[in-house]
Parts: sequence; structure tokens; C-alpha cells
Amino acid sequence: MNLNQLKKKAAWAALDYIYPNTIVGVGTGTTIFYFIEALSTVKNLIYGAVSSSSSSTSLLKKQGIKVFNLENFSSLTIYVDSADEINNCMQMIKGGGGALTREKIIATMAKKFICIIDKTKKVNVLGKFPLPVEIIPMALSYILQEMVKIGGIPKYRKNFVTDNGNIIIDVYNLYIKDPLSMEKKINSLPGVVTVGIFASRSADVILVGTRNGIKTINKKSRLKEIEKH
Repeated sequence: MNLNQLKKKAAWAALDYIYPNTIVGVGTGTTIFYFIEALSTVKNLIYGAVSSSSSSTSLLKKQGIKVFNLENFSSLTIYVDSADEINNCMQMIKGGGGALTREKIIATMAKKFICIIDKTKKVNVLGKFPLPVEIIPMALSYILQEMVKIGGIPKYRKNFVTDNGNIIIDVYNLYIKDPLSMEKKINSLPGVVTVGIFASRSADVILVGTRNGIKTINKKSRLKEIEKH
């Protein structure tokens, strides 16, 4: 069973968390494409969706799912998205697809954040996947220097502009033992729109596609497990 099949398993499993008459927050990425496909099978039971990117919006509309503007809502019942990396505390790196800012906004507004991944995305320590940082263009030189100071090797993501009209740098060579502190530190830098660490808003449920089926990790049970150790 290849990784795409594992992603598809996790995506379809997320339907168990979709309730009738709700508006579903939808993330971005290859795993989410499978989720949108799955969501289309229950589109008559939900009101519609809010989307984190133009690519997801296009696919949702193609599947006949109504897309609402997020600014019309103060909260959402559920948000479904994937991760580039996720640790044992359910904190993650996101933004490989460039939609990290809108993803973080929707995740923060959602009462429940469901993260759907294949088994390769689980890690003990974040940082092997390059950390995306969305910045305003004039801050490029400054932010590159600041990323070097924290031990990173930053690279400007060429020929890419976010849906917000900004640019992204990807920071390599990081070993993020304290994601929450790192998130706050980078977010505090002038010119940073947001960093792709999701620690202050981590996942509530992780659905992991494996060859043996779906492994479900819940935040409450995971916190109890950590406390025991």
C-alpha cells in the first residue's frame, strides 16, 4: 500500500467527525484533496465549507460544495487539515503548500482540529521538514539574518507568492525541542506574518493512515499518557 493510499484512508476516516448542518473548515495539500473528494459524498448534509487556499476553494467548488467567506463567522465547529510533520504532543509544522497563515486562522477559530496524515508525518522532534515562514517582502533580508541567529539555514522560496500577496522563506537545519517558544519567538519578529509551527493551536485529533488501518490519537488521552511518564 503506497503513501497516497494511506493518505486517502485518513481522509475518508475524517468523515466520522463531520456533523450534519455544519460548515467545515478545509485545509490545503495533497491529503486534503482526498478529504474534499470524501466530503463531496456528504455535501447534501452540510451547509458548506470555508477554505484555507485558492486551490482548495477551486476543488471544493468543482465538487459542488458551497464555499463561504471566513470573515462572516466568529467560530467554526470543525477544521480538517494535514501536516508536514507532527510530534507526540500533537504540535506540527505546516505550510509546505504555502497556505500556513490562513490555515492557522481557521485552526484557531475551530472548536475541533482534526489532523489527517500518513504514518511518515509522525516524528519525535520537529525540524527535519524545513520550517515555512510567511513574511512581507521588505523584511526578507532582516528575517533571513534572524533565522541564521537561531541556528537555521533559511532559503527564499523562489517564484512563489502566497494568497495574501506575501513571500515565504523555508528554514532548514532546525531541531525544534520547544515548538511553543519557537513559534512565539519567530512570530514576534517584525515583518513575519506567521510561522508554520502550530503549537499554540495544536491538533485535537490525529487520524493516521497505516497499512493496518486508521490509528486515532486524541489530545485528552495523549495528555494523560504524557502525565504518567
